[in-house]
Amino acid sequence: MTIAKSGVEGAKVSQVPLLDIGRGNAPLKEEFMAAFESVLDSGRFLFGPDVFQLEESCAAASQTKFGIGCASGSDALLLSMMALDIGPGDEVLVPSFTFFATASCVWRLGAKPVFVDIEPTSFNIDPARIQEQITPNTKAIIPVHLFGQCADMAAINKIAQMHNIPVIEDAAQAILSEQNGHRAGSMSLAGCISFYPTKNLGGMGDGGMLVTSDEAFAAKLKLLRGHGMEPRYYHQVVGINSRLDTLQAAALNVKMKHMAEWTEMRRQNALRYHQLFGQCGLDLVLKLPTELPGYHHVWNQYTVRVPRGGRDSLRKHLADLKVGSEIYYPVPLHKQQCFASLKEELAPLPETDKAAEEVLALPIFPELTEAEQRLVVSSIAQYYGIEANIDATPQRKSA
Repeated sequence: MTIAKSGVEGAKVSQVPLLDIGRGNAPLKEEFMAAFESVLDSGRFLFGPDVFQLEESCAAASQTKFGIGCASGSDALLLSMMALDIGPGDEVLVPSFTFFATASCVWRLGAKPVFVDIEPTSFNIDPARIQEQITPNTKAIIPVHLFGQCADMAAINKIAQMHNIPVIEDAAQAILSEQNGHRAGSMSLAGCISFYPTKNLGGMGDGGMLVTSDEAFAAKLKLLRGHGMEPRYYHQVVGINSRLDTLQAAALNVKMKHMAEWTEMRRQNALRYHQLFGQCGLDLVLKLPTELPGYHHVWNQYTVRVPRGGRDSLRKHLADLKVGSEIYYPVPLHKQQCFASLKEELAPLPETDKAAEEVLALPIFPELTEAEQRLVVSSIAQYYGIEANIDATPQRKSA
């Protein structure tokens, strides 16, 4: 089945949502209902065959041997830290410019998240800054593949191996992304994937997955996700209750078949944005996101930088025109109140602070039409008093 873009290309539109989950799910409704009916008839709502199928599919898609389903991407990170026996007195290096779960998994175990600055072009953790933050207490590194582009895992792994520190990839936003042909989640001990509805592979609620090629680590993760119980009612360790529901897995298996196509649609949308912004000169006003050489960006977000303190007023202008946007993330983790006790130990994070003041995410979902993208760009051009000369259709080619 081919998923066509909704709407007529070139048709006049008056508003653009940041995300339209219903538009993506609608063509698959019959497949979803059939999958749900199968689960209902089986009565296997936990650890049903759909869960094992999804685990195998995600492992294969991530170029790893094992997939371990769990209740959320946040739990995937927590389980990985538990499996590494992270605890009080330990330090884990994480970016500050990321979603809260990257650091909360460390804090919940009594360990200390050590915030590391980002590289300004990719928004990902800066390997040079990682080297500066390593101490004898550093027990793990969690790079985040933010917005759908991999962190520099080649450089990060080189540093980690020098110090014998395990690396866990936060690939929540980055399924199918690559660095030099290596998939997100395959370049370290394990990768953590989120199925939150806004993700590229989004479920109908919460869900998560760990992927790894380390058999012993996979076995430990499976043990920990089910209360540490093996066999039934015998507990070797204290785990948590973090199971991926069969109903969620059934929906995700339907969507998994379309992931490659949806990813290419996101990449084409990113390419068109680049062309449209270039046609009216907005690429000289905004700093556009970049796909680095040797990388395969999957564009969970298309995040521009708005300089000179104009981000919030531009966002209000877009909202007034009914054009969706979002700020990921307005308050970096090192400035969150819950981590205030770490303030005195913080290294300067200038690139993180600057990004939090400038970033603005624009609509990039697969079904976004050309007409909708033109409205996004012309609305931004209007804010800057620029005539949006974007009548000609941009050339379509591979991103």
